[in-house]
Amino acid sequence: MPKSKPTSSFDLTSLPGPHNVTRRVLGNGIVVLVRENHTSPSVVIESDLYVGALWEAPDGSQAGLAGFTTNSLMRGTDRRSFDQIYEEIEAVGASLGFSSGTHTSGFHGKALAEDLNLLLDMAAEAIRRPTFPVDQLERLRGEWLTRLAMRANQTHARADEAFYELAYPNHPYRFDEDGTPTTINAITREAVVDFHRRHFGPRGMIVTIVGAVRAEAAIELVERYFGDWANPAQPATPTLPSVARPAGELSKRIGMPGKIQSDFVLGAPGPQRDHPQFIAARLANNILGVFGMGGRIGKYVREKGGMAYYAAASLDGGLGPGAWRAYAGVNPQNEQRAIELTLREIAKFTTRKITAEELEDNQAFFLGRLPLGMETNEGMASSISSVELYQLGADYFQRYPGLVQAVTRDAVLEVAQEFLSAKHYVLAIAGPEPNA
Repeated sequence: MPKSKPTSSFDLTSLPGPHNVTRRVLGNGIVVLVRENHTSPSVVIESDLYVGALWEAPDGSQAGLAGFTTNSLMRGTDRRSFDQIYEEIEAVGASLGFSSGTHTSGFHGKALAEDLNLLLDMAAEAIRRPTFPVDQLERLRGEWLTRLAMRANQTHARADEAFYELAYPNHPYRFDEDGTPTTINAITREAVVDFHRRHFGPRGMIVTIVGAVRAEAAIELVERYFGDWANPAQPATPTLPSVARPAGELSKRIGMPGKIQSDFVLGAPGPQRDHPQFIAARLANNILGVFGMGGRIGKYVREKGGMAYYAAASLDGGLGPGAWRAYAGVNPQNEQRAIELTLREIAKFTTRKITAEELEDNQAFFLGRLPLGMETNEGMASSISSVELYQLGADYFQRYPGLVQAVTRDAVLEVAQEFLSAKHYVLAIAGPEPNA
């Protein structure tokens, strides 16, 4: 007998939604989201600002500038030195940090609820009034270049870089958001100051707070530290150019003599988060290269084929068309066979429907992990922020079980055929020559 459709056994009202998340829009456009949780003495804050690598020069000459600027914010302000900032945060056992990506940047922190005032004070000061001390910028530059040098010696990192260069021609995604040694060495203090002045502002900013704090009190604190922030010159989000499926089979090899392992990445641009079949795509990716020990790719390339140390697939859809790709780490002598097996699985996946059992098992997996991802304040804050960032609707998590259960075998096949192909793909390999 066929299995019945998986159902959610947890209380949907326990998940974040309009009934338990307070949403307020400040006068300058900042969206504040608060979920009270008085079972824990801590509070977590998470923010998203619309500034990142997309705002750098389109020719890649500034690659890494957005991230470098964002990571410089806590290196000194008009009121506190680098040492003072970290001493005050550590004195109360709190944490606060900034990060940057392609589309967004932001801060994230955690403290006892009584120290939320300190976290927001520090975060606002760092974003709004950084001083970018020269000695601290040089220290950061040294750390950044060291990290880039380490990555340049990693086969999986080099394969990833080559993949994006081929898969996203004439597109901002072809540049690494961390930059290159050349672009990082070229960054001046003036460039950092100018990037911050022009691009950091409150438009589109999201501040999410979860923990043992009253919603109105949390909103008042955000209003106190950010409510009067303005940047009339803050530019709009750049428009992304379209990106197409590869015209055929595109490949690139990065020779790395002396390595004992090769890594390859194989795939193409995938759907962005607002694609109508994005949940079907996530289920498809889970079946193809995640579920269990790496889905079908893990099963047939690594386990049965014995061709890889690891093999899986990932789907990066977000505010833009992130990559949908399979990847593996292999003995250089097994490269070609592992690639052939991966292509074989993609060919099967895009020509035949998944089994009813595969669909039901993965639907149950998606439903089961939903509440587990929100057991902590951090997980709850991340989930609430993502709903706002991707404009999924305040009741998204109440609708989510139905959306997952509505995915059909036909829908999985259709979305896989739209973005995956065993004949139109990018292949990037990094490692020694197979016969070396």
